Amino acid sequence: MQKTFKEFSTNAILKIGDEELLELYKTSKQPDLYTFIRTANSKAEIIVDSIPYIIEPNSILALTTVQYFQFISGKDLVVYQFNREFYCIKDHDQEVSCAGLLFFGNVHIPIIELDSKENRKLNILHEVFLDELETEDTIQAEMLRMLMARFIIISTRLLKAKEGFVETAKNTKIDLLREFNMLVESFFKEEHSVSFYADKLFKSPKTLSNTFAKLNTSPLQIIHERIILETKRLLIYTDKTAKEIAYEIGFEDASHLSRLFKKQTTLSPSDFKKQLKKPI
Repeated sequence: MQKTFKEFSTNAILKIGDEELLELYKTSKQPDLYTFIRTANSKAEIIVDSIPYIIEPNSILALTTVQYFQFISGKDLVVYQFNREFYCIKDHDQEVSCAGLLFFGNVHIPIIELDSKENRKLNILHEVFLDELETEDTIQAEMLRMLMARFIIISTRLLKAKEGFVETAKNTKIDLLREFNMLVESFFKEEHSVSFYADKLFKSPKTLSNTFAKLNTSPLQIIHERIILETKRLLIYTDKTAKEIAYEIGFEDASHLSRLFKKQTTLSPSDFKKQLKKPI
């Protein structure tokens, strides 16, 4: 089952369906669409950036457009996919507060468990989605965007609860982490120093370090993890050499990336690439 909404004036696309929507990803590729996968009574198996994940029953997983995704198995899934023209995560972040957490939240893959109450709520929302797709009028696009915003808000709230963030009127620590993650996503190929991001946020590097320590991470760790993730993606999914990758990620000297990569993974980029070619 698959239903597609297209707004030709803006090139906006929204796709709603089941596991059939994911058949395109039987081989690993970047989806080019923001993707939510929701399981019902059975689990699903996927691979994201070469790492296998099991989505347990009654859960939601969120994927960005830059991750390499492969669908292995799953049934009775609910899948939502949309492009930036339909709903821009960054432009609407003031409404839904998901950027830097649900999407582009450093490197982890958010998998959100649902209780029976949240399942019922999302089942109703899904029925409204399907009904609205059949209602072709002048406000259909806006209605669909409102429904997607509602879905994203629910998912973000549940993720915050899972991660142990206390929901308050203004959670300074979590807002700062989200803003930092989004800046890293935008600039990690050019800027590797904490001071650059601290200046952008009008904070001192020490303030960032002290704040993130309470969230069990550090500014430099987030920067390095994003660099390593991108390096792995390029090593796994492209034919670029370690030297070419180093220059692409902003290292004038490839040995600097090699040292960082080895510190994080125990392998040099070249050795990591060779290991990928070994027969299983």
